[in-house]
Amino acid sequence: VQLQASGGGLVQVGDSLRLSCQAFGRTIGNFGMGWFRQAPGKEREFVAGISRSGINTYYTDSVKGRFTSSRDNAKNTVYLQMNSLKPEDTAVYYCAAKEDLNTIVVFTIAQQYDYWGQGTLVTVSS
Repeated sequence: VQLQASGGGLVQVGDSLRLSCQAFGRTIGNFGMGWFRQAPGKEREFVAGISRSGINTYYTDSVKGRFTSSRDNAKNTVYLQMNSLKPEDTAVYYCAAKEDLNTIVVFTIAQQYDYWGQGTLVTVSS
């Protein structure tokens, strides 16, 4: 499966952005999906994940209450709604897909994922 992330950009503190990750070649209904980010000089970190069924989501503490992950299997797309953006959210955001039979688990470790998108840059200016 190929993943294409989009929706990044330059925004001000407190603004919102919605990232999209569209899959090609396979249906994302077979995959648990995740969002990771990598800031300059830092390691890639888990941001949010959504189970294959969409029933369960999980977020890193720093984005809880501000970010929401969702999926539309009919559009083969997952989303990351980011509200109340902060300068520390500045990073390249990557979507990832993990093929698994389990429909309710959220995968939070990068090494668990099988496929990665190319990343989209989010810059939050103060």
